[in-house]
Amino acid sequence: MTYIKLWFTFLKIGLFSFGGGYAMIPMIEKEIERNGWLSATEFFDIIAIAEMTPGPIAVNSATFVGYKAAGILGGLFATIGVSIPSLVLILIISRYFFKFQNHPLNTAMFYGIRPVIAGLITTAAVFVSETALFKEKLSMDLLIKIFWQPLEVLNIESIFIFLVSLIALKRFKLHPILTIALSGVLGILLFYVF
Repeated sequence: MTYIKLWFTFLKIGLFSFGGGYAMIPMIEKEIERNGWLSATEFFDIIAIAEMTPGPIAVNSATFVGYKAAGILGGLFATIGVSIPSLVLILIISRYFFKFQNHPLNTAMFYGIRPVIAGLITTAAVFVSETALFKEKLSMDLLIKIFWQPLEVLNIESIFIFLVSLIALKRFKLHPILTIALSGVLGILLFYVF
């Protein structure tokens, strides 16, 4: 029964998530929370691993969640579930897209979808920052505590790694793979050695 639930859940995520893997993260998080498959910390770790491993983040996330929830078969069912909608939709769309590419309804539809995709990606960024940079879930109380007791609610080491990574990527144009590797080393030093 768990296999079918994993398959159906990730089929639904694959079918209704527009905007790629990052846009799927909020939906995956809601389903995982609703089904109790992982904790927020475990899910964040899976997102980090899925982003570092080759392949689409949605497929990698589905595989990891399915494996964690129900072993190898769970990973297989979740991966197939999240992949089927994309495969079917791309086969259908590729047949008709170029024929109707400049149609006003098609253009209007994409103008309507773009803001939603930006919102979904922003939600994913908030979720990742919530679990990485703060010691507790984001709330109005937490925002107030940041001003009065920042050391109690902020994960200073993670914020330091975030800022170093951001500067390395934006200012020095360091390659993302190298940035991830160096951030991992920095994490070992800050969280394990010191």
